[in-house]
Amino acid sequence: MTVTVERGGRVVEKHSGTRHPRRPRDSYALFLLPGVLAFLAVVVVPFLMNTGVSFTDWQGVGSPEWSGLANYRELMDDSEFWASFRHSLFMVVAMAAVPTVIGLVLAAALFDFVGKHFGTKTAAVLRACFYLPQVLPIAVAGIVWSWILAPENGSLNELLKAVGLESFQQDWLGDPDFALYSVMGVMVWVQIGFPLVVFMSGLQRVDPQLYEAAELDGAGWWRRFWHITLPQIRPEIYVVLLWCTIAALKVFGAVYVLTKGGPGGETNVPSYFSFTTFFEKTQVGYGAAISTVLTVIILALALVGLKLQTRAEDAEEGLIR
Repeated sequence: MTVTVERGGRVVEKHSGTRHPRRPRDSYALFLLPGVLAFLAVVVVPFLMNTGVSFTDWQGVGSPEWSGLANYRELMDDSEFWASFRHSLFMVVAMAAVPTVIGLVLAAALFDFVGKHFGTKTAAVLRACFYLPQVLPIAVAGIVWSWILAPENGSLNELLKAVGLESFQQDWLGDPDFALYSVMGVMVWVQIGFPLVVFMSGLQRVDPQLYEAAELDGAGWWRRFWHITLPQIRPEIYVVLLWCTIAALKVFGAVYVLTKGGPGGETNVPSYFSFTTFFEKTQVGYGAAISTVLTVIILALALVGLKLQTRAEDAEEGLIR
């Protein structure tokens, strides 16, 4: 509290009341300490240990023998590793590109059409139905889809037979020509709910007056979607693409349950390749090198994605100003 007193033509200000002690800045670090310790214990320390093992020749028992960069030189010439990495690029398409596009269209349709004509509760129920595969454990989803895609008495082949399309029946997970695409189809089904929920959340912050003005100008649904929806939820699109791409690069459970990398390595991905090298071939040092390279690629991709997102947001703010 400040009191003004006039003395001899001079104005003197006196401060009274209780002075609050200044909180030291170091006290806020205590709230971060548990998360930092957990991050060190769960992420940093295991990664450093794994990186150290990657420079050794070790079968999991006995003493590791230092081999330097031998595992990495062998990795660069390993055709099986590069084939698994190419398969992971297909997974990026199935888990990032395709779900993002479908999720955008579905989110705009649920928000702009279903919500207005059938009510927000109906849109919420449909959103939950699309999101259900994200809630299911990947092992359960994989087993269900292995029944659906089974070559004999599988639901898909039985459906094709029932409608007179026996010529299209396939061994969907056992044929090298179809196995990878079958796994991709399953992953599209699993992944589509995540971008849908994120985009519908982003649409709620868009000013409804923008859509109303566009409708008054005679803009159809597609023009409103292209010129209003996409620009307004651009940050959510960056987040979804980055998150789903990282998930695609480290996908493991679906491949393990559906195909175990087969047939003939046609669905092998780096994470599963590292797993089999670790525990089946007991080449621990080489498996550690595979997982280290994959981790570095994911970290680099995340940093580049965040940098591009920040640059785009800064450019947009500069245009607004």
